[in-house]
Amino acid sequence: MSEEVIGLSPLDEAGIAAAVAAAQAAFAQASTLEELKVARLAHSGDNAPITFANTQIKALDKADKPTAGKLMGAARKAIQTALGEASARLEAEAEARVLAEEKVDVTAPVRRTPQGAAHPLSVLISDISDFFVGMGWEIAEGPEIEHEWFNFDALNFGSDHPARQMQDTFYICGVEQVGGADFESLTSLIMRTHTSPVQSHEMLRRGAPLYIACPGKTFRTDALDATHTPVFHQVEGLAVDKGLTMAHLKGTLDHFAKAMFGPQARTRLRPSFFPFTEPSAEMDLWFPQKKGGPGWIEWGGCGMVNPNVLINAGIDPQEYTGFAFGMGLERTLMLRHGIADMRDMVEGDERFSLQFGTRGRGI
Repeated sequence: MSEEVIGLSPLDEAGIAAAVAAAQAAFAQASTLEELKVARLAHSGDNAPITFANTQIKALDKADKPTAGKLMGAARKAIQTALGEASARLEAEAEARVLAEEKVDVTAPVRRTPQGAAHPLSVLISDISDFFVGMGWEIAEGPEIEHEWFNFDALNFGSDHPARQMQDTFYICGVEQVGGADFESLTSLIMRTHTSPVQSHEMLRRGAPLYIACPGKTFRTDALDATHTPVFHQVEGLAVDKGLTMAHLKGTLDHFAKAMFGPQARTRLRPSFFPFTEPSAEMDLWFPQKKGGPGWIEWGGCGMVNPNVLINAGIDPQEYTGFAFGMGLERTLMLRHGIADMRDMVEGDERFSLQFGTRGRGI
């Protein structure tokens, strides 16, 4: 900066105009806020020509001070206006640059906390429920801690039936010791061994006619291995109405098999025995995807409801007949998807569920 400019007089109109023009040009040329800060200090800071000229007003004659004041006021106002405009311009540019650099593409894939995946058994239960609701049936549920009467007696199990033994059934309470002697409790509670007790509850509550499916969790004293687990799932079907026969049962089973395993699936019945059905049958499934080629695989049990079961539920077997069936859901899942080891279902590893495409379903 030349001495002439530094020593600018407050009465030098041309010099003041030149200083204002220089400040405006410097502000206009600044491309960043940092550059503008440097220009501001050079043209309006403590060592700027305009600032120096302003400090010299007090040394002027009294007659010259009004003229100098007007010149300096107008000059300082022009510089501040130019500084404000440059500052606003650069701040807007900086904001636009930040928005451009930090913009987010909301359509781009991002890493997120995994949602987890619904267990395929839960999905299967939902699909089965939808199937029966679509047929006009209702879905029924019951307690997992069950009274022994509903689990056994109401279903025509004899008092000496092997299923009642403690090596097969989880007893919560059953034998009480009083005065050193064992007495059988009148309020024996167990973990239900099948979902059939739900049928007894619903027949007592609703009467007949009745069409229900009962999916749920059951418990037996089995050791966990590739084909057994102490906690497993079943679905029971029960229909009670006038004139029902084994033909209605067979048609329902074939329709259900096709829904679960495809249009080629069908069922066949083999004579068997269950306390709660008469006649009773083992139900086999024709499975096209069977390892080694298409063939029959045991899927569950079924039959016509035993008249004693209807009587225990307050339904007249002379007026109504019924059919019932049940199958394990773990076995159904293993057949559908070629799962070889049941332990894979209970380990809680999300990778097992993800292979079924169930991420986020039911969460």
